[in-house]
Amino acid sequence: MPEGDTIWRTAETLRAALHDKRIADAKPDTLKRFQGRTVTDVKPVGKHLLIRFDNGLAIHSHMRMQGAWHVYETGQRWRRPQWQAKALLQTEDGTQAVCFSAPIIEIVKDENTKLGHLGPDILTDEWSIEEVVANARKSNNNAKTIGELLLDQRVTAGIGNIHRCEALWQRRTNPFKPTKDLTDDDLKQIFETARQNMQRNLHTTDTTTTARSRPAVHARAGRPCPRCGTRIQVRAQGEQARLVYWCPACQT
Repeated sequence: MPEGDTIWRTAETLRAALHDKRIADAKPDTLKRFQGRTVTDVKPVGKHLLIRFDNGLAIHSHMRMQGAWHVYETGQRWRRPQWQAKALLQTEDGTQAVCFSAPIIEIVKDENTKLGHLGPDILTDEWSIEEVVANARKSNNNAKTIGELLLDQRVTAGIGNIHRCEALWQRRTNPFKPTKDLTDDDLKQIFETARQNMQRNLHTTDTTTTARSRPAVHARAGRPCPRCGTRIQVRAQGEQARLVYWCPACQT
């Protein structure tokens, strides 16, 4: 699943291609109302993305596991098959923004109703670690493990499975440790580590994959930990059974 840093890079690419441009064609038929309208902004919100228009509406998309936005110039061949296209916006100069395989493409008017449940976006300048820790300390969150807490988008929006595994490894924290057993300083260090890792990925030109340096533990089950050599373990965690990777020696 694209994480917050990938969505930010995608938004930057779409903004450069669409901002202040009039839409000449929009597909499918549910998006026809945007023909003749001008794009006013492209905004990332955690793992969500909003394309705003001058009529007060926005296209909300969520990529889940397979979704991706691509930008093509006039006559450029698509890198994915046409049947995977879920949305197309073509500007008057021929530029095409195509969303492939996203399970959520919808028109929204009240963005707060759709996304108001999310915690602060971890990549914004306004992000506050104090607010995040306060969210983490709510009674229903204290009962969670730290591995589950990091993926809770209501605490802070944008962290996905890769960054939670890597941040926990860097802070030598076991993903199954209860949140209540961690100090506020522990939480601050973990969330700030995840944020720093994500910020380093904002300047790559790769918008279709999660471009980053080689992970230490994520997707490396059975391989040696780069810090101590112990075999990395993997286990499903939480209600959604997301796979978490960790070193049993480093992250005790």
